[in-house]
Amino acid sequence: MKLLVTDLGMLPYTEALALQRAVARARISGAFDEDVLLLVEHPPVVTLGRSSKVQHLLASPALLAARGVELHEVERGGDVTFHGPGQLVGYPIIDLKRHKQDLHWYLRQVEAALIRALAPFGIVGERSPGFTGVWTGGRKLASIGVHARDWVTWHGFALNVTTDLSFFDLIVPCGISAVEMTSLARELGRASARGEAANNGAGPGPAPGTFETSAGNLARLARSRVVDGFAEVFALEAAALDPSDLERVAATTFPA
Repeated sequence: MKLLVTDLGMLPYTEALALQRAVARARISGAFDEDVLLLVEHPPVVTLGRSSKVQHLLASPALLAARGVELHEVERGGDVTFHGPGQLVGYPIIDLKRHKQDLHWYLRQVEAALIRALAPFGIVGERSPGFTGVWTGGRKLASIGVHARDWVTWHGFALNVTTDLSFFDLIVPCGISAVEMTSLARELGRASARGEAANNGAGPGPAPGTFETSAGNLARLARSRVVDGFAEVFALEAAALDPSDLERVAATTFPA
């Protein structure tokens, strides 16, 4: 079985939402006979899941507009979250009938895939009891919110890579009070700082997996590691699917 992976680049949230819904319908109908992973980066947007509470949106519509942030209510589970440049967003469209018909199991699998993806960077991903997502050192690195119909999933995860974390000040991320959001770049910076301190003290040098890279290279590496993590956790063979082919199948199956 394969995992068809499509990199959509930078795409407005509403366009990506329409595409993933179309692909999910195609997966449900059987027009797509393999699982799909859509990878995308969004312009700034705040999304409200089914469990969102009004007090968790700290910014007024006027302030959001001033910051260039869109606002959308969606069908995924979870509370309020932010997507924006420098964040790797993934929408796994997976038929759980071919895996395990259990959404709690699926959420733990998504967490496991992201935890595996972080390991090559020398970052220890963790779960936080009672919450969904991935943390490291008590700081939240990735958020997860999903939806499913006929055991086919859509929506997914957001991994902060080089994200401007100040945008999270506009919300109570995932409805978790006092949560500290972090990013892959920030955590690598912490590791680098620890390595420099060790060197200044004649210590052993940088921690294993610590390295410096440009934002573009870091984003590329993160995408690659995430694909590997999902392929391993779901026991699938990853294969690239061109965005034009994906859109053509979705449009042919469910024309506008």
